[in-house]
Amino acid sequence: MNTQTLDLTGLKCPLPILKTKKALAQMQAGEVITVLATDAGAPDDFAAFCRQTGHVLLESTQAGEIFTLVVQHK
Repeated sequence: MNTQTLDLTGLKCPLPILKTKKALAQMQAGEVITVLATDAGAPDDFAAFCRQTGHVLLESTQAGEIFTLVVQHK
């Protein structure tokens, strides 16, 4: 299975979502993308994005200033 990681640290809303959306458009159903972000709104933004698009938020964790968001393509 194809998995990729996007390092979007330092970017502010809405760029992490927009760049993730663009990457997901190139992926197949079931593939997983891991996003690293520092925007404090990222966890809520990604949860809402997944609810709206049907993608699955598999993981949302924080280590220091870095949020790790794992999204599975619908």
